[in-house]
Amino acid sequence: MTAIRDAYLEAAASVAALLGDAGVAVAWDRPSVLKEFSVHGLAGHVGSQVFYVSWLLEAQAAEEEPLPVADFYTRAAAFHADVDAEVNVNIREGGESAAAGGAEAFAGEVASAVARQRAALPAESADRIVSFVGTPLTLDDFLLTRMVEIVVHSDDLALSAGIPTPSFPPGVFEPVLDLLSRLAVVRHGQTAVLRALSRAERAPAVITGI
Repeated sequence: MTAIRDAYLEAAASVAALLGDAGVAVAWDRPSVLKEFSVHGLAGHVGSQVFYVSWLLEAQAAEEEPLPVADFYTRAAAFHADVDAEVNVNIREGGESAAAGGAEAFAGEVASAVARQRAALPAESADRIVSFVGTPLTLDDFLLTRMVEIVVHSDDLALSAGIPTPSFPPGVFEPVLDLLSRLAVVRHGQTAVLRALSRAERAPAVITGI
């Protein structure tokens, strides 16, 4: 099995454990640190990243030529939209719906999905192509996009619940950092990112990748 598939399973297991933390259940009906997201809506959103993988593994393989992973973001409406745009409202509503059964039940559903994926992913071909919201990607690149969602939103969810942010091993964190850095260059240009990482006196105020 590829390194990214192993790394994705580590990230997915981590978020399943985070969703099962008692602190998340206590904060379930509170606002989160993200504008317009409740804690349970945010939990539903991050947990759904695992479900998306299950759905695509069960779907027929795509036949289109896969796009580079950065193109997945630049083609996505949410990448360019503000928080009140319809696409982001739909994302928040989807998170609320996914977690409607409560904290304990939702954490169990995510953990069960991860267990099934541990058995399913090793059987997938190295060149498997999937299609997500109309964008063809290699399976490994799609898993990387889910790792980004899991790592970033694990911090959001932990902070919202008042618990420590999970620490990820290098095999998970470094590919996420690499992709976020590349997306920051797409958004802000090479010079802005270079200065932010090397020259505090000339660093721009913002170089977010997503």
